[in-house]
Amino acid sequence: MQDTTQLDTQLDTRQSDPALPEHEPRGCLFALSQPPLMIFLAVIGCLLLMAALHDLLLL
Repeated sequence: MQDTTQLDTQLDTRQSDPALPEHEPRGCLFALSQPPLMIFLAVIGCLLLMAALHDLLLL
């Protein structure tokens, strides 16, 4: 079995380094994972689909 005590101390020193930012900026994929946004996009998508099917099949 490998000795990982040295790796643990290296990780601790990197986390306590003040030059590194604490929080990384969150991008678009984080915003898309929010349930209210996904519900809103699903409703808009359903409305567009219903309008397209209405135009294609009934008009």
